[in-house]
Amino acid sequence: MRAYEEGVGTLAEIDAAMKAGAGHPMGPFTLSDLIGNDVTGAVAEALFDEFRERRFAQPPILRKMLAAGWYGRKAGIGFYDYRGDAPVPNPGLDR
Repeated sequence: MRAYEEGVGTLAEIDAAMKAGAGHPMGPFTLSDLIGNDVTGAVAEALFDEFRERRFAQPPILRKMLAAGWYGRKAGIGFYDYRGDAPVPNPGLDR
């Protein structure tokens, strides 16, 4: 999420890079949408509470998405918009 915020690539580019380069079955944004961005946020909070390291704090983009109710597939929108025939990047996200 921080790489996306910093402009490293688009959602689709980062997801594709992690699949191709790291051998992951899905990219990090697809995975977060699948398990739920609210779950991802809760995990980040727990890690930050335990270790007090900035790298574990919720990224700003995740806080924004949770405030908007963009929990991922179960809500129909997260990093990707699932309300159409095929998922497309969420047009409401900006860097």
